[in-house]
Amino acid sequence: MPHDGGVPDNQVVALIRAKFEAIVSELDERGRRRWAAIEACALGWGGVAAVAMATGISDRTIRNGISELKNHQQLEPTRQRRPGGGRRSREKEQPQLLSALEALVEPTERGDPMSPLRWTCKSTRTLAEELGLEGFVASSTKVGTLLKSQGYSLQANRKTIEGKQHPDRNAQFEHIAQRVKARRRCGEPAISVDTKKKEPLGNMKNPGQTWRRKNSPVKVKTHDFPDKELGKAVPYGVYDIAGNQAGVTVGIGHDTAEFAVGAIERWWERLGRRRYKKAPRRILVTADCGGSNSPRARLWLWELQQLADKTGIIFEICHYPPGTSKWNKIEHRLFCHITQNWQGKPLESLEVVVSLIGSTRTREGLEVHAWLDGKKYEKGRKVSNEEFQEIEIKRGKFHGDWNYEILPRA
Repeated sequence: MPHDGGVPDNQVVALIRAKFEAIVSELDERGRRRWAAIEACALGWGGVAAVAMATGISDRTIRNGISELKNHQQLEPTRQRRPGGGRRSREKEQPQLLSALEALVEPTERGDPMSPLRWTCKSTRTLAEELGLEGFVASSTKVGTLLKSQGYSLQANRKTIEGKQHPDRNAQFEHIAQRVKARRRCGEPAISVDTKKKEPLGNMKNPGQTWRRKNSPVKVKTHDFPDKELGKAVPYGVYDIAGNQAGVTVGIGHDTAEFAVGAIERWWERLGRRRYKKAPRRILVTADCGGSNSPRARLWLWELQQLADKTGIIFEICHYPPGTSKWNKIEHRLFCHITQNWQGKPLESLEVVVSLIGSTRTREGLEVHAWLDGKKYEKGRKVSNEEFQEIEIKRGKFHGDWNYEILPRA
C-alpha cells in the first residue's frame, strides 16, 4: 500500500503527467480512477501524492481506486461507481421536502391538477427561499428539478378562449371557402382585406432583432411616447388569395370605410386590372366583422356602391363571424410576414414604412406592393337615409347580414 511521504520528485511528477495526458481522452471516470490507483501502487511510498499532483485527481479518489483493486471489486459495465456512492439527494435527506414544496406551490398552482401540464407563478428562487425559512435545504436549481419531476413546466399564455361562438360559425367558414373556389374556377379575383395595427412613427424601439456589427445596436428613444407631428402609419392590406400577391395602402389619417374602399380601388387599378386582363364580372371580398369594413357601417356599403358604379363590377362581400378575424387569410399570409420583415428596425417615417412593406417577400412567392395615401380621412362621416336607400344591395340567402352583393347601378 503506497503512502504519502514528503514532496514528490519533480521528474516523477512530470513523467506521470505526460502519461496521463496521453491516455486521459480514452478513459471514463472509472478508468481514470483505476489507472491512477495502479500508478500510485507502482510508485510505492509517496505514490498517492505524486499521482494526485500530476493528474489533478484527488487523493481520496485515488485511494478509493486502490481499495477497489485490493478487494477485487467488480462493477457492471454501465456503472462508474458502486451502488449507493455519492451524496444522497436532498429529498432523501429531507423526506418532507417534496410535500413542503407542494404546499408552497398549491395556492398559486395553475392548470388541471389531473393534467401533466401544470405551472406556478412563483419563481424557483422564491420557492427555495421560502423552503429555507421552514428549515429545509434546497437550491433554486434543485427546486426546479423537483417541480419538473412533479409535472410542472415553464409555460406562456396561450390565446385559446374565444368567448361565445356563433352557432353558424362553421357554416360561414364553409360558405366562404365555397365562394373562393367558385371565383377561382371562373378566373375572377377573391381578395382578403383588413387593417394592420397602427404603427407610431419615430425613432422608437421596434420589437425583434436584426443583424448588425457586434456592440453597435441602433439607438432609439428610451420612451415610446407617440410623436403628434409624425403621427401614425395606417396600413390597409388587400391580399389576392389565388395570386399570392398583395397591395398595401399606408394611410396617414383615420381608418375609415372611405379609406378602406379607396385601398381596394387602388389595388384594382394598379395590380388587379393587370392580373385579370379579362374584365371580371365580380370580385369577392372576404373581411372580418368589425372596423372600417364592418357590415353594419353604412359608409362601407355606400363607398362600395360608388366603386361598383365606377368599375361596373359586382362586389360580393363575405364577412367572417364575430371573434374570428384571425382566420382571415390576410392575417397569416401577409401581415405576419410584414412584421417579421421590419422587426428590429425603427419606423422613423412613412417612407420607411412603405419601403419595408414593399420589400416583403417569402419563399412561397409572396409579392407585396405598397403605396402611400396622403389623403386625410375624417371620422364621423354620415350616410343619410336617402343615400342608403339608393344602395343596390342583394342579400344572400344564407346570413344576408354577412353575405351580400353590391351591384353597379345603371
